[in-house]
Amino acid sequence: MNKPLRRVAVFCGLLVLALLVRVNYVQFVQADQLSNDKNNRRVAINQYAQPRGDIIVDGKAITGHTTTTGSDFKYKRTYTDGPMWAPVTGFASQAFGTTMLEGVEDKFLTGNDDRLFFNRTIDLLTGKEKKGGNVVTTLNAKAQKAAYDGLGNKKGAVAAIDPRTGAILALASTPSYDPGSFAGNSVKDSKNWVALDKKNDADDPTLNRALRQTYPPGSTFKLVTAAAALESGKYTDINAKTDSPDPYMLPNTRTPLVNEGHIPCKDASLKQALQYSCNSVFGKIGADLGQQTMLDEAEKFGFNDEQFVPVRAAASNFDKKMSPDQVAQSSIGQFDTAATPLQMAMVASAIANNGVLMKPYEVDKLVAPNLSTIAQTSPSELSKPLSPENAQKLQSMMENVVDKGTGTNAKIPGVRVGGKTGTAQHGVGNDKAPYAWFVSYAMTDQGSPVAVAVVVEDGSANRDDISGGGLAAPIAKKVMEAVLNNH
Repeated sequence: MNKPLRRVAVFCGLLVLALLVRVNYVQFVQADQLSNDKNNRRVAINQYAQPRGDIIVDGKAITGHTTTTGSDFKYKRTYTDGPMWAPVTGFASQAFGTTMLEGVEDKFLTGNDDRLFFNRTIDLLTGKEKKGGNVVTTLNAKAQKAAYDGLGNKKGAVAAIDPRTGAILALASTPSYDPGSFAGNSVKDSKNWVALDKKNDADDPTLNRALRQTYPPGSTFKLVTAAAALESGKYTDINAKTDSPDPYMLPNTRTPLVNEGHIPCKDASLKQALQYSCNSVFGKIGADLGQQTMLDEAEKFGFNDEQFVPVRAAASNFDKKMSPDQVAQSSIGQFDTAATPLQMAMVASAIANNGVLMKPYEVDKLVAPNLSTIAQTSPSELSKPLSPENAQKLQSMMENVVDKGTGTNAKIPGVRVGGKTGTAQHGVGNDKAPYAWFVSYAMTDQGSPVAVAVVVEDGSANRDDISGGGLAAPIAKKVMEAVLNNH
């Protein structure tokens, strides 16, 4: 072979080798990346080529499916009571993707999860249509309805937990949206989607306020401060007087920390201070305990960490670097302290469960199309913010708030109910609508089956705790009653 021909042959051989390397690289190394690429339309077509599995509450599906026409997507998602369940389900849209449980459990719901390989194989051999698995939730339908109806046309959120296990019983957020209104990919679906955008709807209805919105917790955070005080060992008798002036001068400042109205806060005991929600007492306690003690206790309750339930919940905040006066303000739920409704339900949950905080979760199990259980959630302990003895002291303090203080609207005959009200001012110079809070639990002889946090964005609140007790407490009561009536 002459030299030019040999060069051409070698060059052609290198081209073939490069082609083989490229083909193998694409087929094996990039296979997963390409098959899951959002721009690969085959992925989307396959996602809606068969009915999605359902999301189940109390044994009933709150989702469904219907066939579509004029599209290469065969099936479209449908929802029962879509706006009520949207904070739980999220949406599965042919045009706009998936969120919340629809997103986190997407592969299982579509049948593409590796754990369903055996089921897919059997369906293939028997000629059956591929099916998705079902997601069985921990949600309580009656509690969810009580929360959603209670919020009504008010802007706010509710989170309810079973303190004994961490199972989430309710997640409500208002205003809400119907995930079925844009489940397809038609012009109408697009218009409905655009209408929900925050730029077009200032109320931001697609925001999951129960999991993703942090609010200043106001006086409800005094529960964390009380827990830190008891755990420090410096405060052991909840009925003993504290060394607390009224008003209390914030450390290293000339700014007084005042109380709302004419309430008996000077040297008030812990129990009395929680009953009347004394800023001066809890601000001084926080400053005296110091930043690190307060930070450690807040983080034991879950602050500064995202929670995955398995849907991601935003991290609540307690600052890690503050001056003493800022610590005092943070200890009464002001300054930069911020919490999701789920976080404050976790605080009440740990107190009600004798100091043990269980990890919150909203998926009980994953079930294959043949109804076999593929995965089961086992309750697990997240932390121990309080000793049993101190938790019971704090229970006594919270129950006193409901019996004699600002939480009387949450009373349930024959049931021990503990609670804490709060109204958090926000905005420059407190120029925005305050947030009305109520954090509570209900206790029976078998322990506490429910802890609830309610927040309502209230334009008429004008005094700490009044609107929390007036607006949020009745909603919490209805949610607690719904759970108790199921037991």
